[in-house]
Amino acid sequence: MRKLVLFLHASLDGFVEGPNGEMDIGWVSYDADLEKHAKEILSTADTVIWGRKTYQMMHGYWPSVPSNPSASQHERNHAEWIEKTTKIVFSKTLENAEWNNSRLVKEDVEEEINHLKRQPGKDMVILGSPRLAHSLMRLDLIDEYKITVSPVLIGSGLPLFQGLTEKIKLKLIENKTFDSGAIGLVYQTVR
Repeated sequence: MRKLVLFLHASLDGFVEGPNGEMDIGWVSYDADLEKHAKEILSTADTVIWGRKTYQMMHGYWPSVPSNPSASQHERNHAEWIEKTTKIVFSKTLENAEWNNSRLVKEDVEEEINHLKRQPGKDMVILGSPRLAHSLMRLDLIDEYKITVSPVLIGSGLPLFQGLTEKIKLKLIENKTFDSGAIGLVYQTVR
């Protein structure tokens, strides 16, 4: 059975976005070390799960990277990977998902995720989309939490964990310290 993996960057005080909204993530300690870590995580996945806002933001950026002369090799490689990867977008308001290999799901998130888990393939990764992740956490659908914690306190913003009403037991299966001082944590959901 495929796993649903959450991959997010968080501040040490537990925020995944700063107070200015979705793109307020300039505090992430992103360097070559973290690029390598992200590439390793994404190498185990063949499907990306997004909510509407993240999908629209990513679709507005990544298809233009290959023609951008200032894009790094890492960005070009990621743009190539994301173009080929299956993208599932969960939204009740989006009319269509036009990006290559994208599919829009408007109803029954829980049923669709469980259906996808039973399909053959590699892991599915929630790449960003913290609000969708909150919903999937409440439904106990996330199998692994891959969180990088940046050594910064930002004071306010969107919390990594929000709205949980039931305890979710996790088991630490990996941790790494990066040159930047960031920490990579991998927790498995214990069911």
